[in-house]
Amino acid sequence: MAQKTFEAAMARLEQLTEELESGDISLDKSLKKFDEGVKLAEFCNAQLTEARARVEMLLEKDGRLQSVPFEGLDRGDTDLSE
Repeated sequence: MAQKTFEAAMARLEQLTEELESGDISLDKSLKKFDEGVKLAEFCNAQLTEARARVEMLLEKDGRLQSVPFEGLDRGDTDLSE
């Protein structure tokens, strides 16, 4: 299986959402698509968590630049893993 990217996973999630919302598929296929969507959402959440951990903001303090960890959750982001 090719390596997944965040963008590809999000595009597939959008496609799955449209397919599930259409209501034109059987219950069995709907459940399989839903399961795939859950796995993709978990992958995307992990990617976002990793990116959040790597992002740093530069702040000037006492005339010097200092790196400070980005506090994304304090800005209203939601942890989708709950």
